[in-house]
Amino acid sequence: MATIRGCVESVIAQSVAAEHIVVDGGSTDGTIEFINGCRSSVARMIPGPDLGIYDAMNKGILAGTGEVVGILNADDFYAHGEVLAKVAEVFADKAIDSCYGDLVYVDAGDTGRVVRSWRAGPYDVSRFYWGWMPPHPTFFVRRAAYERYGLFNLSLGSSADYELILRFLLNHRITCRYIPETLVIMRVGGMSNVSLANRLRANRMDRHAWRVNGLMPYPWTTVLKPISKLPQYWRR
Repeated sequence: MATIRGCVESVIAQSVAAEHIVVDGGSTDGTIEFINGCRSSVARMIPGPDLGIYDAMNKGILAGTGEVVGILNADDFYAHGEVLAKVAEVFADKAIDSCYGDLVYVDAGDTGRVVRSWRAGPYDVSRFYWGWMPPHPTFFVRRAAYERYGLFNLSLGSSADYELILRFLLNHRITCRYIPETLVIMRVGGMSNVSLANRLRANRMDRHAWRVNGLMPYPWTTVLKPISKLPQYWRR
């Protein structure tokens, strides 16, 4: 409940209006009551059970009507009140299909303490072969791309976001632009990073993400993906 409050309030604090859709998988901690108290700022609440985080994301995408889609998890919040304004500036160029920025991980109990800093860097599609991907929570995409190329593939487990980004950017080559600043702050504890077993399972699914797109990675591509994140721990 405490984290969803920070998430919702960071959207409300944006200097540009957004169609904010909240998807709840059946919370019993007061989340629904809190959201109901924010109905003037939340366009729609979708309650009920789902098949996991990516199924919930798909529900939100399908329910939306805006031209650009951004996804913010309950544990995440926008870094400042101008994030969506900067995103809107990028999409003012009709030739741009997507954009991303940097991400900062913070301690779950003390959001002022930075644990990792993910500086994604300029866009170059060839970087995917060297283990790179943009931070998914900072990834904004035109709705037309979802309509043309599909939603999250639930069979990919915790690699569903990686597969979708590969599908959009590498397979179908939608256009993309980098915003060189922190857009989203995330509390530590992501699904694919909870344990070594989860990380190994995620790596197997990462390889599968290439296969389902008919793409051929280098032998070292998915090995480098987690290794490339190590510098994030000393960039604070």
